[in-house]
Amino acid sequence: MLFTSRPSWADIPRRISRRFTTLEGFREISGLWDGTTPNENTDDVGMDNRVSIPLEPPYHVFSYKEKWLVVAIIGVAGLFSGLSSNIYFPALDTVARDLNVSLNSVSLTITSYLIIQGVSPLFWGSLSDTIGRRQIYIYSFLVYIIANIGLSFSPNFIVLLIFRGVQAAGSASTVSIVRNFSIAIGPVLGGLISNFLGFRPIFIFLLALSTLTLIMIIIFLPETLRTIAGNGTFRLTGIHEPLIRRFRKAPPYVVDREQPYTSPQITARIFVEPLLLLKEKDILLSLIFGGTVYAIWSMVTSSTTGLFKESFRLNEVFLGLAFIPNGLGTIVGSTIIGNLMNRSYIEAEKAYKQRNSLPSTYTLPKKSLPADFQIEHARLKHMKWIVPLFILSTALYGFSLAFPAFTSRLGWIAIPLLLQFLIAATSNAVFAINQTMVSDLCPGKGASSTAINNLVRCSMGAVGVSLIEQMIILMGSGGAFLGLAFITMAVTPLVVVQWYWGGRWRMARMERIERKNVAQKDIGF
Repeated sequence: MLFTSRPSWADIPRRISRRFTTLEGFREISGLWDGTTPNENTDDVGMDNRVSIPLEPPYHVFSYKEKWLVVAIIGVAGLFSGLSSNIYFPALDTVARDLNVSLNSVSLTITSYLIIQGVSPLFWGSLSDTIGRRQIYIYSFLVYIIANIGLSFSPNFIVLLIFRGVQAAGSASTVSIVRNFSIAIGPVLGGLISNFLGFRPIFIFLLALSTLTLIMIIIFLPETLRTIAGNGTFRLTGIHEPLIRRFRKAPPYVVDREQPYTSPQITARIFVEPLLLLKEKDILLSLIFGGTVYAIWSMVTSSTTGLFKESFRLNEVFLGLAFIPNGLGTIVGSTIIGNLMNRSYIEAEKAYKQRNSLPSTYTLPKKSLPADFQIEHARLKHMKWIVPLFILSTALYGFSLAFPAFTSRLGWIAIPLLLQFLIAATSNAVFAINQTMVSDLCPGKGASSTAINNLVRCSMGAVGVSLIEQMIILMGSGGAFLGLAFITMAVTPLVVVQWYWGGRWRMARMERIERKNVAQKDIGF
């Protein structure tokens, strides 16, 4: 039997190594797999002359237990971002009484928290991509622990305000998929602790929990940045090595690096680079719309303590329980939209392959999507029902708390809680779409896209939280949240613009990047 020979990787034309923005790349590669190079015929040869292509090394070499240990540690660490912000909400009134300040003043601690949480990822994220993940976890948890020590004393409002900002800086590097769980459970814990012990023991609890987590990180968490650890086979030294490995025999797969690792130089550019994404029109539109929805959700959450205490006379325990629908909404909304987005992407990919006569087994490279693949339509498909539901829920929410004749009725509290659930579910669905969309528009820049998204939405959230109490005083809860619903309606056209014009802007950016890369190769970079 005769076989078609396959060329070795060295024989593959150099031009296919660049990033393809059309079907050109697939056609070249498919030609190679058929045994022909572009514009070249290959004669049939015998079996013995076939060229074997070596398999790629595994992405990681961790055992099942090692892999899940890393996931568990990062998951626990990721609880602190959502837990730190939400455990505090039921205690706002207690803080105001103990420190003799107004509830509006206490809201400034939420504002400062959001501002620092928005800025910090520009610092932590850039450093983690440069000097390693493990170091950043250790340093950020040390900052977080110091903040909780200061908050545990909090002799006056200024100390509380300053150390809440420091706490935000420490927790900003610890975000994970379990964050929504901490949003749900945090207020319940905060309500229980503040009701029986006051607000300061909340931070003693966080101090103890974060100290145990830091100890677990130091002992067990290995470095995972691939420039330092490879796929787990490189021998780790110094701060990159978990403490437990110093007392155990190294696994058989661990080898020394051929060249010693040298830490890359840290420059101002690595911190500024995420800000450059704001120049891109499609990315900016996504950030503004997502930031607006995030700000309104933050305003709903931060005002819950004052509104529910006034309307339903709840103590801290029941105030904490009142945050459960909000937490459950974040979990339900992000879970449902995640599944829907996956389905929409698969449908869009299938339609694209049919239009372009691609094999059904071919998978589009997600980090290098073709320019004519309409990723905007795949991601934004469900906005058409999510956004109206968010607007309607927000408009009705304020009125559900505005009339004492209704709020005094037995069981009426279920109405605003249901609306909070819907607001949380739809807003977090928008966040998931927004984050995925921005990541799709910035392939290879995951840390930068996450950092700039966090910066914009936390900054807008901080502005919103600083205004909501005054809005409620001036307009009442009904007018305040109706106004926020109208603001959402005003920015909704940004989604429509991105649906119709986002693809053109993305294609123009890809062509610009392609020209820049070609020019750099021509001059020898």
